[in-house]
Amino acid sequence: MKMRITTIGKGRAISLLLLLVGLSLQAFAEDRIKISGYVRDADGNPLELVNVRVKNTLVGSMTNEKGYYAFSVALGDSLSIIYSCLGFNKAERIIPAAYADMRLNVQMNYASLELGEVSVTAIRKQTSTMENIDADRIKLLPDPAGGSIESLVVTFAGVSSSNELSSQYSVRGGSYDENMVYVNGLEVFRPLLIRSGQQEGLSFVNPDLTEEVNFSAGGFEARYGDKMSSVLDITYKKPKSLEGSVSASLLGANAYVGSSTGKFTQVTGLRFKSSRSLLGSMETDAEYDPKFIDLQTYMTYQFAPKWEINFLGNLANNRYKFTPYSRETTFGTSKDPKHFKVYFDGRERDRFQTHFGALTLKHNPRENTELGLQASAFRSQEEEGYDIAGEYWLSTDGASNPDSEASAAMSVGRYHEHARNRLNSSVVNVGHYGKATLHNNTLRWGATVQFERINDQISEWEKRDSSGYSLPQVEQQVSVYSNLFSDNAIESTRLSAYLQDAFKFRTKQGLFTLIAGLRGSYWSFNKEFILSPRASLGFIPNFDQNLTMRFATGLYYQSPFYKELRQQGLDEQGNHITLLNKNLKSQRALHFIVGGDYTFKAVDRNFKLTAELYYKKLDHLNPYTVDNVKIRYYGDNCAKGYAMGLDVKFFGEFVPGTDSWISFSLMKSEQTIRETTKAPLPNSPSYNVSLFFQDYFPGFKRVKLNLKGVLAGGLPQTIPGQGYEAGYFRTPAYKRVDMGLSYQLAGGNDAIMDRGFFRYLKNIWIGADVFNLFGIRNVSSYYWITDVYNVQYAVPNYLTGRQLNARLIIDF
Repeated sequence: MKMRITTIGKGRAISLLLLLVGLSLQAFAEDRIKISGYVRDADGNPLELVNVRVKNTLVGSMTNEKGYYAFSVALGDSLSIIYSCLGFNKAERIIPAAYADMRLNVQMNYASLELGEVSVTAIRKQTSTMENIDADRIKLLPDPAGGSIESLVVTFAGVSSSNELSSQYSVRGGSYDENMVYVNGLEVFRPLLIRSGQQEGLSFVNPDLTEEVNFSAGGFEARYGDKMSSVLDITYKKPKSLEGSVSASLLGANAYVGSSTGKFTQVTGLRFKSSRSLLGSMETDAEYDPKFIDLQTYMTYQFAPKWEINFLGNLANNRYKFTPYSRETTFGTSKDPKHFKVYFDGRERDRFQTHFGALTLKHNPRENTELGLQASAFRSQEEEGYDIAGEYWLSTDGASNPDSEASAAMSVGRYHEHARNRLNSSVVNVGHYGKATLHNNTLRWGATVQFERINDQISEWEKRDSSGYSLPQVEQQVSVYSNLFSDNAIESTRLSAYLQDAFKFRTKQGLFTLIAGLRGSYWSFNKEFILSPRASLGFIPNFDQNLTMRFATGLYYQSPFYKELRQQGLDEQGNHITLLNKNLKSQRALHFIVGGDYTFKAVDRNFKLTAELYYKKLDHLNPYTVDNVKIRYYGDNCAKGYAMGLDVKFFGEFVPGTDSWISFSLMKSEQTIRETTKAPLPNSPSYNVSLFFQDYFPGFKRVKLNLKGVLAGGLPQTIPGQGYEAGYFRTPAYKRVDMGLSYQLAGGNDAIMDRGFFRYLKNIWIGADVFNLFGIRNVSSYYWITDVYNVQYAVPNYLTGRQLNARLIIDF
């Protein structure tokens, strides 16, 4: 018997195999259903990183930035789905019969105590180096600067400030110029001639207009510009209805109003600051007349369903007048006391005017895509002028009377300081940006062209004499002690572009968030092209979703602006002049940051512990010295160095229903200048402890306490004009506590709020602040005296003393 065996062709066999696999997959798919939906809070805002799980299983997902989640489960009977997120009450949804795809939208309620006007927001999970700040905390914060976002930023780990009159801050050893500030995606600029906190005026950012604040102390994304230390990203409000506020204090007054008519929204704020009463607590007996005015507006108009145009405008006029009469300073130690007394003649007049305007055209062709065109212009007109003469007496035994027989004079002399400085700057910026979300990826890109024009004229000199002898003594000549002249103008163009992707993916181990990008820039003045790769990785493990870990690295450049270019040289007559170094290149920092957060509940309250270790390798440094808040650069890439440290922040409800935190930082830094001189970075306190604390009276929640405290190590100081090569010393530690007490006169569910004029109001607050609660004398800088033997003495310039302030706030 013969058997006939037939074979199937190779192609037909593959087709049959694919058919069987397809049938199997179809059968498998028919045995599973998809469960998806959105999770929002009680206010309707999407909640990100909510843990959604089938009860008693590992099946589930986490919500994205839009609050969306999706996962599949096997066909079956009833299911119980648990929604959990720190700071919110758990939610549970039961599906009686799981036989078809379903959409489940869930609202989660805050897990907070009912405290009337006291509310606590949920603790966000931070998967990148960008930290969110609640701008509402500024309202009742005791702030000598007049109320600024920056006054809250300085209480964060890694951030330090040693001058309560200034809104400038240092981050992880960097200079004030290394910090970027963005408002609605646009970088904003500061005046360049500011040399003391008394002159500075108001910060650009208006807290009344602010909706959202994000801050990164390093390792930030490629979409942010070329600075080496930090980025502060501000988003202004788009009101949904009529709102506003009026406030007044001994430091000035603020007012803002916001409105919406559907397609059109606007928010406009006016601020006035006069720190005359605060400056009166300083040691110099003088007539202080500071007047700082700032007007801002942000408008949006949706002229088509997918099109919107918005405008951001700012006008600032800062004037500072100063007429000193006398000053008396006691310093030194109990064994070696010194007394310094001066009688002044002359005055100072400064004016800083800035104008800023920006237009943005936004288009959303699809739900997950946004395209935009931006154009902005900034103009600054700065004038600084003073003629101040002084006759001083320095004694060793603290005797304040030069004619006293007990007085032992160390130095008696005169000096005369003169300046007529002018600086005009214009910056025009045109750019495009885009954002698109594709599944688990969020792509961002952008490109800008920036035109800069700066005119700088400096004419300043100082004359000194000691015991009737002119300093310095040069045979028969009479010479000034120091002088500086400048007449420079530059025009330049900057080009920049970036591309980055944020990718979220889940494995058996947990949820990963990878953000990677590349940024490139070119500056026509020094013909330099820089390329900056940056990346960060966040991880939330499945074994404990209260834990978040992250790592960030990147190459960050400090592209020079104008101040960094200036070098001192000599003209034919031996006068010091300012030269611009066209060969100056960008400073560079390589960041390595590793850290994490652990969120937990204790006694039914939310807490978060954050820790970050960082190391910054620095090269091509342009060294600088700091006098008060004025930075003088060497104007040369002649140094290298590093900064490393540990930042820790403990955040939570120390008092039920209120958010408070304490930050602690340790840092070590070093720079090597011209291969020979080693010194710490100028803004590098070896330690920093900051506190922000809120409290209320038990049983009487209308009374709130706000406390802000700072303890920072001293900063390196050098002899003026000699740099670190002549040595350095550190100032005493900066120690300060400011306390504010506020009382809610009316608001909330009060019966009076339904009557007459009060129907249009939300809250009425009155308050009192005590600045520098313990009256500690902090040093901002030093005044240097030279005797006839060319010996120099450093007389400390102390900051403000204890001062009271009264406040009134009306919200509508």
